[in-house]
Formats: sequence, structure tokens, C-alpha cells
Amino acid sequence: MSDEEPKKKKRRPFWRKRVRRSTTGGEHKPVLLAEVLDALKPQPGQTVIDCTLGFAGHSLELLKCISPDGLLIATDLDPANIEPAREKLEAEGGLFAVHHSNFAGLIGVLAMEGVTQVDGLLADLGMSSMQVDDRRRGFSFMRDGPLDMRMDPTRGRTAAQLLNTLPAEELAACFSELGDEPRAELIAAAIVEQRKTTPIERTKELRELIERVAPVQVLRGPGAPPERKQLLGPTTRVFQSLRILVNRELASLTHLLRMLPTILKPGATAAIISFHSGEDRLVKVAFREGFRAGIYDSVSADAVRPTFDERRANPRSRSAKLRVARKSAKPPASASL
Repeated sequence: MSDEEPKKKKRRPFWRKRVRRSTTGGEHKPVLLAEVLDALKPQPGQTVIDCTLGFAGHSLELLKCISPDGLLIATDLDPANIEPAREKLEAEGGLFAVHHSNFAGLIGVLAMEGVTQVDGLLADLGMSSMQVDDRRRGFSFMRDGPLDMRMDPTRGRTAAQLLNTLPAEELAACFSELGDEPRAELIAAAIVEQRKTTPIERTKELRELIERVAPVQVLRGPGAPPERKQLLGPTTRVFQSLRILVNRELASLTHLLRMLPTILKPGATAAIISFHSGEDRLVKVAFREGFRAGIYDSVSADAVRPTFDERRANPRSRSAKLRVARKSAKPPASASL
């Protein structure tokens, strides 16, 4: 036996601790919850709409605030979210209505509930952890599964169908404009070349192709910045852009922003959480144009970001941005978005 003392195992710094990115069944952490409640300030008796129900993380807290006489109206494009969320809301009690619908059907949903305008509106444009972690949905490249990516699996074309049919120019435009991917043309060309012999059907196949033709680059040598892994690598950007394309997310958001002035009561507030620079840009421009037109009397000067503690507890919140707009008490009669 050696007389030398055993070497002590180095402790990993707290900022490099491994974090669990998947979630256990039924677990979901609503992003920027305290900030949303502070912005909307829901009160008993009010009518509030959550346009992106998800697993009812935000909806449940909104319902608590407006009960017992208030009404929560919640919509979601993913039918798989409806019943689990409904069960959570039923356990809380209070008045609520849940609808399987997207932004385009929002006016119809309100009409069905006998509502013309609301006191507050929330749209969380991110995905729930359960959607990301379900390999059958194809949203994540961390798990092998079919390249579907549809929020509503009952309609529309899958990511695989788009990858195997769109011309290289359209694929490159998707990766560049929706994902800010600098090597979009290279990746698109590789996809078109591979599908000539073998269709790309699974997340693993697409991930391996991207990693082969567009590996993450790290600069080394004199004058190079410290080595670090990119926050968003090519694989992440391509998967994100495909999901946005499959679900026509930017078009849906544009439609919601146009409807907002008619949906909100005078003095009501809208809060929108985005996770993509294109989404955030649309929200920022629409709110600022509405402010200049007198439709809104208050809009976010800057996006609200998650605190360090929230990002540490929920790494998926790191790219979230919250913007808020309050409708003017007496907007110009001719103003519209």
C-alpha cells in the first residue's frame, strides 16, 4: 500500500454542474411566471385568456387569481395537452373553458364563450417540456424518433415530408431566415443530395447529417476567444427552424398581433413570451407601432428575461423574452394594426 495520500477528487464548479434536461411525467415549469402575473395583475372576476395552454402552468395560476367569479379561457393547438391540463384546472376549481384551437380561431372561441373582449391575454410561444421529451413527436435531436414536429399531429405536413420535398433554395431560406444558420446553403445541399438515395425520416438521421457537414467550430490560437461550446449550434438552429416552418409559427403570431387591439378591453394588458429572435422582433415591432398609433399607452421598453436563479433551475428558460403592452383606455377610433 502506498504511503502517498489518495488524491482528492476535484469538485465540479457549481456553474458546470450537470443539469437534467428531460422531465418526469407530468412535470412542467412555467417560464417567467412571477413576471407574467406582475404584468397582467389578474383580479377576481376578470376574464383572462391563455392562448397557449400547454400543461396549464400559467393557466392554473391565472385561474387562482381570478376565482371565484372570473373566467379563464385557454386554447392549445396540441390535442395531447388538452385533457391533462383540464384535469389540473378542474382540481383547482373555478370557471374555465378549454378549446383545441390555434390563434386563427381565437375570435371564434371567444364568441362560443359569449365574450367579445378580455381583461388580460397571455401567449407563451415555447413548447412544454413533455412535448420536447416525447421522442415520438420529433422535436428534439437528443432522442431518436420520427421527424414529425407538428404541434397538431392531425393536420399539416411533417418535418420529414418537407425535408424530402422542398427544393434546396427553400430549405436554405428556412434555415437562414428562421434559424439564423450561417451554413444554411451547405446543409440544405447535403439534405437534397442524401434524399436522392435515402429519405431522411428520423431525428437521428438529420442530426448526424448536420454534424457531418456543419460541425461546431471552435477557434484556437493566439488572439482567439476562450474555448466554449456554442449556445446554439447548427443542429439546434436547423431543428428550431424546421419546427417553426412546420407549424407556421411566425404567420400565426402575426395574426395574433393583428387581432390584439380588438380582443383587449380598454386598459387591458397582453403579455407574450417568445423564444426566438424572429418572434421577439415581430412582437417588439407590433407593440411599438401600436404605441405610436395610440392603440397602446404602455409597452415594454426592453424584454424581460429570466433571472439567474430561474435559468439555473430551468435551463430551457434561458432564451425566453417577455414583452408587455397595455391597451389605451380610449384608443383612436381609426387605429388598427
